[in-house]
Amino acid sequence: MVTLSSADNALKSLYLNVVSEQLNTKTNPLLNRIAQTESDVWGKEIIKLAPYGVNGGIGAGGETDNLPTSAENKYARFVLTLKNLYGTIELSDKAIRASQNNAGAFVNLLNAEMDGLIKASKFNFGRMLYGDGTGTLATIESVSGNVIIVDSVQYLMEGMMIDICTSLGVARSGYTSRRITSIDRTDLAVTVSGTAIDDDVVVATDILVVQGSYGKELTGLGAIFGSSATLYGITRQGNNWLTPYTDTMSTVSDVDIQTAIDHVESVSGGAIDFIVCSYGVRRAYQAYLRTSASNIDVLNLEGGYKAISYSGIPMVADRFCPSNTMYLLDTKEFNLHQLCDWRWLEGEEGRILKQKAGQPVYTATLVKYADMICNKPIGQAQLTSITEA
Repeated sequence: MVTLSSADNALKSLYLNVVSEQLNTKTNPLLNRIAQTESDVWGKEIIKLAPYGVNGGIGAGGETDNLPTSAENKYARFVLTLKNLYGTIELSDKAIRASQNNAGAFVNLLNAEMDGLIKASKFNFGRMLYGDGTGTLATIESVSGNVIIVDSVQYLMEGMMIDICTSLGVARSGYTSRRITSIDRTDLAVTVSGTAIDDDVVVATDILVVQGSYGKELTGLGAIFGSSATLYGITRQGNNWLTPYTDTMSTVSDVDIQTAIDHVESVSGGAIDFIVCSYGVRRAYQAYLRTSASNIDVLNLEGGYKAISYSGIPMVADRFCPSNTMYLLDTKEFNLHQLCDWRWLEGEEGRILKQKAGQPVYTATLVKYADMICNKPIGQAQLTSITEA
């Protein structure tokens, strides 16, 4: 007979490793390139000394001249608070009891929930890698009843639970934990659950975020290439080594890509080893290659991903990469610092499945405490405003 205890054991011993493997290696090709480490984690914070510039104790002199004055390495103290990443499954008491005498039915029940959890976690984790940490999914342009017109639906999916917030991240009272019921991807129209939205309360420039998540997401590429006053607790002004290379252009060519790579190498000594862009930018680059009669070489990457090659550097398209954008990255300079890998949140007596208060439902929550740091922002590059094909 299947019991809650046996379900707990299955989640611990069978499903956890599978979930961790899926989320760590199958989320997207960019995450596969980023080393995950438990180093530099101190309590609830990541505190990392990142070197910049060069050692100053170098010089040439005469045979009897004084030796060069010593000047130690320069270090910046990066500080980030670990972000709390959660994923929850839910099993009704009725469903559990209905499958108690049928192990196969119960396994199917668990499999369905775990598949849904993995799919949702991949979507949100992959999205965060390109975000700026605020968790902004879209900006509202207008509302009518339960329909919201937004500037983009790239980061939205049916079933998501979202909050409507001001542009500063303050939740609009009465408009939190709304579920997306449908998305019109042609007209950029999002329908949400609940009562009709008051257009005197919810206005253009308001934003959509995942429920309760504003300002609590990973510090992704959007933060590194953004214009915020600080990065990792350090003021950007006067610290130009915190600023990556950025160039704008309407078309993209091998010369544009090589110019960015050369700049990174000449300024920081870094070496670009990974290129990621939107689907439309990849198509535009492929069209350029056909026009210039260049061969399109394909690379096989770890995790089953494929990429086209630029001088041996893999170029991939990612569904979450901002439109009209190409990133050129030295992925050796990125780390995902974590307190631990994915774990189940355990309650009393080590139980994973816990009854939801006041409801005949049991939940289990997957958790990871982590954030991403780029050790050398100046060693990264971005091409923007590219016309997509």
